[in-house]
Amino acid sequence: MANNTASGGFADTKQHYAILDGLRGVAALMVVAFHLFEAHAASRFEQVINHGYLAVDFFFVLSGFVIGYAYDDRWRTMSTMDFFKRRLIRLHPMIVIAMIIGAVMFYTQSSAIFPKIQDTPVWLMLVVMVIGMTLIPVGAALDIRGWGEMHPLNGPAWSLFYEYVANILYALFVRKFSKTLLALCVLVAGGAMVHYCLTGPNGDVIGGWSLEPAQMRIGLTRLLYPFFAGLLLSRVVTVGRIKHAFLVSSLIIIAALAWPRIGGAADLWKNGLYDALCIVLVFPLVVYIGASGQVDTRLGARVCAFLGAISYPIYIIHYPFVYTYTAWVAAGKVPLASALPVTVLTFLACIAVAYLCLTFYDIPVRRWLSRR
Repeated sequence: MANNTASGGFADTKQHYAILDGLRGVAALMVVAFHLFEAHAASRFEQVINHGYLAVDFFFVLSGFVIGYAYDDRWRTMSTMDFFKRRLIRLHPMIVIAMIIGAVMFYTQSSAIFPKIQDTPVWLMLVVMVIGMTLIPVGAALDIRGWGEMHPLNGPAWSLFYEYVANILYALFVRKFSKTLLALCVLVAGGAMVHYCLTGPNGDVIGGWSLEPAQMRIGLTRLLYPFFAGLLLSRVVTVGRIKHAFLVSSLIIIAALAWPRIGGAADLWKNGLYDALCIVLVFPLVVYIGASGQVDTRLGARVCAFLGAISYPIYIIHYPFVYTYTAWVAAGKVPLASALPVTVLTFLACIAVAYLCLTFYDIPVRRWLSRR
């Protein structure tokens, strides 16, 4: 565990887990790489970082653990509205800037792979941007990209929508659950997760970004078990003292997300089983390891602090750059070997823009809002 200052320089009354901050950053960087390499994949069987999509499920485990640790014992002095205010201040400023970035870059992405962009008037794009700033999902009538996303300017915002759902459920109901009832919820949600992983049509848990009923089912399935499991973990587990916890847990999460696809079209259940094992067992274990370690060096503390600070900004702002990169790759049929310099530059640009947004926008805005 680290000092008493929460990520971003905001004072808090509890120590926070510096290694978990660092792990969030490691997973976020893996997501960016996954999405960039995805532009070159002919199918879900050929991706370079094949299981990068599981980072979202890891984030939900982390969220449940951190929210339980941070807020479970505060409800005697904190109202529901106080909780919502804290979470909105923490999450929403970056959603606003992410939608603005998505709008600014939208017309640079016009290509055959995004069939609706060229026919979308500016006023309609701006309407979608404003709605996106509220995180209210949009349906097919406002699908201005043609990919069926609930947030067409910034696809990964779908997971923030479900993060808000989790926060609402926690504040209104789940925080009051006994450990036994919460454990029952974990078992039921875990059963639903495993069932979908083994029987789903694609042999993975990819999905959740659309308002279509099948996609909503995937989104809720991906949310409930990880969030409940992380919350239960925060309530029942006494963390230990594990040496080299950041290195060990980082290597596990990198390996889990980068592992090649298991099986093929004839045996989709094999990869589904891998997804289920990662979500049900590996990710809670990684959180436990991360929470059980200490950062013993100044360099390690700086690395974890930096990764933790940029983790959310880079996750929520990177996809407009991925859209543009994907359009460029698709238009020129650019192979990865030829595109690699641009891939690296795009990756670094995402980090740079995330850091600039954090430093000159997110932190000042959150500080200002916290004083209101």
